[in-house]
Parts: sequence; C-alpha cells; structure tokens
Amino acid sequence: MALGPRLDLRQSQSLVMTPQLQQAIRLLAASNLEIETFIAEALEANPLLEAGEVRHVAGAPAGDAPELPPEAPTADQLMLAGRGEADAPLDLGGAALDRDVDTGDGARSLRDAEWGASAGGGGGGEDEYGDFAERQAAEISLREHLEAQVGALSRSHEEDFAARHIIGLLDEAGYLPFPIEEVADDLGIAQRTAEAALRLVQSLDPSGVGARDLAECIAIQAREADRYDPCMAALIANLDLVARGEIERLKRLCRVDDEDFADMLRELRGYDPKPGLAFAPAAISSVVPDILVHDNGKGGWDIALNEETLPRLIVNRGYATEIAKGSAGDPAADAWLKEKLADAHWLIRALDQRQRTILRTAAEIVRQQDGFFRRGVSELRPLTLREVAERVELHESTISRVTSNKYLACARGTFELKFFFTSGVGRVGEGADGEGASSAAIKARIKALIDAEDVKAILSDQTLAEMLQKEGFDLARRTVAKYREAIGLGSSAERRRAKKLAGLT
Repeated sequence: MALGPRLDLRQSQSLVMTPQLQQAIRLLAASNLEIETFIAEALEANPLLEAGEVRHVAGAPAGDAPELPPEAPTADQLMLAGRGEADAPLDLGGAALDRDVDTGDGARSLRDAEWGASAGGGGGGEDEYGDFAERQAAEISLREHLEAQVGALSRSHEEDFAARHIIGLLDEAGYLPFPIEEVADDLGIAQRTAEAALRLVQSLDPSGVGARDLAECIAIQAREADRYDPCMAALIANLDLVARGEIERLKRLCRVDDEDFADMLRELRGYDPKPGLAFAPAAISSVVPDILVHDNGKGGWDIALNEETLPRLIVNRGYATEIAKGSAGDPAADAWLKEKLADAHWLIRALDQRQRTILRTAAEIVRQQDGFFRRGVSELRPLTLREVAERVELHESTISRVTSNKYLACARGTFELKFFFTSGVGRVGEGADGEGASSAAIKARIKALIDAEDVKAILSDQTLAEMLQKEGFDLARRTVAKYREAIGLGSSAERRRAKKLAGLT
C-alpha cells in the first residue's frame, strides 16, 4: 500500500470551559471575605468599576430573578442587585434578599448553645479589635522580660553573660532543653558558674522558668510559695503516679492522710506547668459569617447574606460617556471601552447569581435542619449534598462549592455550612422513622451519657452501646469507641482515674 499525505474532515464534541465560566466557579466557592479581595483587584483592573453603597429595596421577593443590566447602561450608575424605582440605580441589598422559611412548625424559643454546636465566634466589631495592634506592640517577649531582671541580680560579669545565654536557649514554655554541661562547654566556663547562672535564671519572674523538666518547674514554684516540704517533694517526684491515678501508693509515699493529700493535689494543680506561655503572642482568630439566620417569630426563619461582607459595585456611566466622547473615531479605544463594559456587566451578573445560589442553598439547609435550629445538635438529621441539590435543582458539585468556606450564624453559634451535612446511623425499635440520626447527634448523646456517669459506675463502650441501642440507635461497640475517641474522651479506665483525682479536690 502506498503511503502519502491526505486530508480528512472529522467532527467531534468536547466540553470547553470558558475563562468566564472558570471564574464564576471560583467565585462560587470563595467566601465573602475572599470576594472582597477579588473585588479590590477588579476595581484596580477596570477603571469603569467603582465601589459604591447599596440602597435597600424593601419588600423585594427573594425568589424573583433580578433584571440584568442592558448592554449599555441606562442610568448614571448600575449597582449590584435588582431593579429599584424608575430612573434609580439597580439595588439588591441584603434586606431585599431576606427570606422567610416556613417550616410549618410553631415558633419555639431557642435554647442556649449545646455541646458541639459552635464552630467559631462571630466577627468582632472595630471597637473590640481596634487597639489590637497597639496592644501587640506593647507586649514584650519572655526573653526581654527575663533579661530586664538579670542585671540587678547577677554577681559577676561572667555570671551575667551565662545567664543571658541561658535565657536565649529557653523554649516557648520557659524550659531549658539542653544539659547544663553542654551550656558550660559551649561558653567555655566552669560548670559551677553555669549552674550558678541557671539558679539565677530560675529565681526570675515568672516562677518556674529555666526548669529542665516538669518536676523541676513545679518544685521551683513550690519553693517560691514556701510549700516545698518533704511531703510535697515526694508528690512532685512521683508525678507519673499522679497521672496514673495511683492514689493509695502516693499517700503511702507522701505519708499523709486523705485530707492532707487532697490539699496537696489542689495546690499542685495551682502551679503553672508552662510559665513561659504567659509571654507568648496572643493569636486572635475570628470567623466572619457569610449567612445570617434569625427566628422571625412566626414559625419560620429570616435568612440573609451578611451585609458587612457583601461586595458593592457600580459602573460609572459618566466616566464611560467621557471616554466614549474622547475616543470617538478610534477603533482601538472603542474596542477597549466595550471590553471593559462587558467585563463589568459580567462581574455584576456573576456576583448576583452567586448571592442567589448561596441563599437558595442556605434556605434549603435551614429547612432540612429545622430541628437543630430549634432544639440543638441532638436534632441534627443526616443530610447529603445530593438531597439539597435535588431540592434546589442544582448540580451536586455546585452545592459542594457553595458550602465550601461559607459560615452561617444563628442563635446557636457560627457554623461552617459543611457542618450540617453528616452521615446517618440507623434507628431501631418503636418510633424509628427510617431516617436515622446524624453522627453529630450520636456524639452529643455519648458525651451527655459520659458526663452524667458516676465515679463508682464508669460506663464501658459496651455499656454505652447497649444504652444507645435501648434508645433506638443501632450502634456496635466499635462504633461507640470511634465516636468517643473522635470527641476527645478517654477510655473507661482513664475516666475512672481522672474522676477519682477530681473527686479529691
């Protein structure tokens, strides 16, 4: 067969994501704070866009779609949101997007937040954090605090130098992580001089710094409080027995009765095991909610986007008109102006669609988890992304993006939207509705049972499983153990020791 070049025509189909579609997907997954950063970049890149204030149009239905801006602006400004009065800027503020979700249930009072409910605090106001920078600037480090005390206490230049070197070696908690012999070798000084410098450091405030282990740290503080008698010395020397809860053995070693031993334990717990952390920089982390949910007092819920983080955009009609006049007859300038106007209109549409999608999704989540908002985590029901997607008629991947990096604030606290999607545990016995209970509700119930247990009747995982089965939860012992460990609760033996020690104080 002869080989030679030839031309073939073939037809195929492929899914191509345009840059605008990719950008819209990224906007949907971004939080409101990330949107603010995106808006700031867009304002720098597009001179036709301006940041403006949103005017609220009362009574705008939440479910109606807004009128999109035409190809060319018809008012001096086009604003992000729906249509206002005649000849007025477009406006879709958070108030217009409020939504009543009628659950068909009577209004009930919301109780205080229960265990496991809060996923973070709400964002603080300017008054709360306004002077944070000044407070941080005024804070001093542990090293600076200790070095300020050394000069007045050191007896020689060599001791002063060694003490300052030791201070520089302390870790964040105030401990010396190196043997004193190594410190002496590094400085080329006698070991007794290094030990004297270490004693000097250990005499500084806060009490306990310069210790080489926990026992020495506690002993320094006990000496400072003039409480380091032979009994306390024996207790501090056997902290491992304290951790294991071997009370009878400790009382024999310390040669004290029950009353004295309880006093010693209370005193021991009063000492600071990490004195240096008092000088660690304070880290403030706050979560700013994207969605606000309030009880409307009529058996339903008002749902709105957080206006404090809503993006506010306008297209400057006057500036666009001036550019059009100045560039009359210039094809390149006309093309640039059309491109920037198109970009501005697209961004307004994309942000508006994002807001509506978030509200639709949040409204369905609130409807599905109405029991949680009214009665707490014990009423949290199993929920999947697919269920919500089918109800709001969106793709499951869209719901996944909507619920990423978004937080909802309600009377029970602030939660990530992902919090409301939990796996289910089967229900058995009378009253089972076939729906099951969420894993979060099961964890809350396990914690409640453990918190209520008596020190003389600590519940094993098997006992917990049997108790939960009587309540209608189809759980095996291993599942109970997994949930117990997930919420940070120890085994029955660990809890028994801890509660015995707690009972002594």
